[in-house]
Amino acid sequence: MGYAEKRGAYWRGRYKIEDGKYGTVSDATGAVVKFATKREAKQAADAEEVGVRRGEWRDPALGQATFGEYASRWYAAQDLAASTMQNYKRHIEEHLLPDFQDKALSGILRTDVDAWEKKEKAVYAASSVKTWRSTLHLILEDAIDEGLLTSNPAARRRGRGKRAGRSRDRGPEKTVTDALGILLTAERAALLSGRDDEFVAVVLKGYTGMRWAEVVGLETEYVRSRAFRVEWQLYELDIGELVRCPPKDDSYRTIDSPDWLSALVLNHIARTKPTACPCHGKSYVFHGQGTARTGGHHGAKLVDVARLAGVSTGTVSNVLNHPDRVTQATLAKVEQAVTDLGFVRGGAVTENAAHWRRNGFGTWLFTPAVSGWYPKKAPQEARPVPVLGEPWPGIPARGRGAAARADACWLPIAKGLTPHGLRHTHRTMMEDLGTEKVLMDERMGHIDGSVSARYAHVTPGMRQRLMSGLTERWEAALDARRAVCPTSPVRVLNDLLGVEA
Repeated sequence: MGYAEKRGAYWRGRYKIEDGKYGTVSDATGAVVKFATKREAKQAADAEEVGVRRGEWRDPALGQATFGEYASRWYAAQDLAASTMQNYKRHIEEHLLPDFQDKALSGILRTDVDAWEKKEKAVYAASSVKTWRSTLHLILEDAIDEGLLTSNPAARRRGRGKRAGRSRDRGPEKTVTDALGILLTAERAALLSGRDDEFVAVVLKGYTGMRWAEVVGLETEYVRSRAFRVEWQLYELDIGELVRCPPKDDSYRTIDSPDWLSALVLNHIARTKPTACPCHGKSYVFHGQGTARTGGHHGAKLVDVARLAGVSTGTVSNVLNHPDRVTQATLAKVEQAVTDLGFVRGGAVTENAAHWRRNGFGTWLFTPAVSGWYPKKAPQEARPVPVLGEPWPGIPARGRGAAARADACWLPIAKGLTPHGLRHTHRTMMEDLGTEKVLMDERMGHIDGSVSARYAHVTPGMRQRLMSGLTERWEAALDARRAVCPTSPVRVLNDLLGVEA
């Protein structure tokens, strides 16, 4: 049994932990509790000893471990997806350790957490700070399970310390576009990249709602005649490595495809003839470019010259290497295009990378396509995409003096739209078409845990109505694009518009 020990003007409680080892009743911070009476000290000691016998006792000294020590041990014990481990590491190292590293676990107070959150919100987006606080909450919750803490100072108390009314942490509404916006974005992305791959990828994403990593990780064997099977994704880590892993939340699924979309992707595969990549040994539908496109840092490509002159790349090659094989009129057109674009032989990248990079695609292809502006990137400021006005919608001018040689720039299609915004766009399009929720959830890879969802099932009729609706939207977008200009410098779109190349 426990006993009371006289210590000058106060009593302390002592209890047996094991043979030859005794503990002293302490508070949550590890400080010895000083009792006024012998009776109180013995009662507290007896209670602690009961906890020892039941296996519920934890050494109070453990609560004095610093947050940094515990967070390192906690992280090492996790066995999660590489993307999740990367995010936790970033949250801990960049946002939690600077404030809490040397604090004892039991010494972290709710006021400390609130002060940290207020300081972070002054610099970062509220949605990001909310995510980092959730990570802190998770770490401290596991410390409670280990008996190192009795309460979680990162837990939120509903309605306390906040102004009344709607949440002020709401982020801006996600930008979406429509079917014509998808088509125009795809066309511009292809013009910026100098190839058809980006056109096919943007259209695929806009009409299937696939995640970006799922599009990058789409293997040729999972492209079917009327469907795409999502089995894997290629997730890019901060170190640049692309990890082949299951789709987010194990959202394996088969996405129905309209005939025209399947044909677009299958024709792309037949044209590009993908081979196994050296990093994963798999054949992927899409591959990247040899280097990131950074607006003015790269010169015009051979395909840019061909598009501006209205001839094939083979004709341009003949002009450059065998000018005697072409007519004087063609020679003059190509030479004028070379001058207008500032084309330099040997200056274009010819070797393709195995995969797209998130920054290269989003920053230098997608963002300029939807906004009409290259983003700010040191040492250059944000600037409009300079284009030569003909043929419509304009050929991007590249290299030194591009702005001086250009005669127009692009207007925004959907400023603020991101590659992930196409996933929101697809869901919005399905809502507008009146698609049943059970089919939308299946297509997006979402899970509805409600009781009513257990009784809802996808039918062939639902699938057919959606395919018909998506086809109508696509054809209407083509008609609208054709009404503006019946041709396109992007070969695959020019074919879709029904004009001979």
